[in-house]
Amino acid sequence: MQKRNTLKLIAACAMLMGASASFSQEVIKIANIVELSGGGATAGTNFKNGVELAVKEINAAGGILGKKIQTTTSDTQSNPGVAKGLTQKAVDDDVFAIFGPVFSGSIMVSMAESRKAEIPNFTGGEAASITMQGNPYVFRTSFTQATAMPKVARYISDQAKLKTLAIVFVNNDFGKGGLDMIKKALDKSSTKVVAEISTDSGQVDFSAAVLKAKQSGADGVFVYSNEEESARLLRELRKQGWNKPIIGETTLTGQKVIDLAGEAANGAVAHVGLTVDAPLPAIRAFRAKFERDYKYVSDHNGMKGYSGIYALKAAIEKVGKLDRKAVANALHSLVVTTDKEPGILMNVAFDQNGDLDRESFLVEVKDGQQVVVATLPPLNPLVTANKPIAAGKSAPAKK
Repeated sequence: MQKRNTLKLIAACAMLMGASASFSQEVIKIANIVELSGGGATAGTNFKNGVELAVKEINAAGGILGKKIQTTTSDTQSNPGVAKGLTQKAVDDDVFAIFGPVFSGSIMVSMAESRKAEIPNFTGGEAASITMQGNPYVFRTSFTQATAMPKVARYISDQAKLKTLAIVFVNNDFGKGGLDMIKKALDKSSTKVVAEISTDSGQVDFSAAVLKAKQSGADGVFVYSNEEESARLLRELRKQGWNKPIIGETTLTGQKVIDLAGEAANGAVAHVGLTVDAPLPAIRAFRAKFERDYKYVSDHNGMKGYSGIYALKAAIEKVGKLDRKAVANALHSLVVTTDKEPGILMNVAFDQNGDLDRESFLVEVKDGQQVVVATLPPLNPLVTANKPIAAGKSAPAKK
């Protein structure tokens, strides 16, 4: 009797488990864990909007493998501890994938939870150390600093021909990682770093930092900070009469920085992995759709979130089933081109660390707008070049 009851209980549990598994596959659950307040609000909000725009498009087209995507969004408050807790909650909710956080310091803490649960985790964080931990479930939607800094260092020494350089950086994982990588990239060049000037996340007054840069006698300054702080630093540089080159990475010339800095942003030069001003059809189409839905111009973070969703879609379709471990394995050798998947925005290849390679751009702010002045090739020659908009053909009008 007891044996029969035990068998019935096992059978009932199996039925419940089967029903649960079936239910979990009715939709593809994605947790959007991003900075919507605090110092990362600009980056996180753009990333979130990019994710939601891609999800809206994919669902309207029938979903992935016939299943719709369902998203939930949580605010990390730009706090690594909060990010870790929200990631654990997403694990408990049995999501298929996690997007975010964007800030390097937060993903460095939170990705341990998604790794233990074997959940693919996409981040916009750029600190080189993120993908140096051997985590097979973390994937980057932006360049790592180890990829970006050699490109900008080449510009500083070979094109700008600066003999001496002052570096102003934000004192967090993102900023310190960037400092280390730009110094390493410049180590054997003709450019000598003569000042390393540390600033704080959320800092308001940059007068002392600019004074140190001026006193160093450097031929130019390299700025590596968050968007809001970059804008304040640009204004202070102009206020103190700085008329030497101002060079940086993506966060120096984003649309939010330009809006906040005003005329002080003009002349700033940066290497960017993504920009809505790139003369590529897929990117121009994204810009128009983002502006239509959100009534402002996306920065690179919006593009990171958007293209990340399409990378996940490509990996799931390659595997042909909703298997998180198999999808993560597929992502490590994934190559996606815009002719097959326009939502990826640019031809891209992911490596075994979860890092990506693709073309990138050198931009200069002119009259309050990012202007692409050069397209830089991918490091991997196997990544094919993107097809730019042909001369004479019109692109979607800027608003």
